[in-house]
Amino acid sequence: MSSVCDICGKTPQFGKQVSHSHVRTNRRFNPNIQRVRAVVDGTSTHINACTKCIKSERVVRPA
Repeated sequence: MSSVCDICGKTPQFGKQVSHSHVRTNRRFNPNIQRVRAVVDGTSTHINACTKCIKSERVVRPA
């Protein structure tokens, strides 16, 4: 599953992991993507949405 939100387009971000000895290595910050059932164009389908979109009610859930 790709870690891209279908609603807002949020993608992974990259940074550095810093150890106790200050050795810096690359790391990846993935968004919290959930596979949810939502109403899109009047039909109920599964989409990949980040939790921020789900909590802000940008995803219309079926009744």
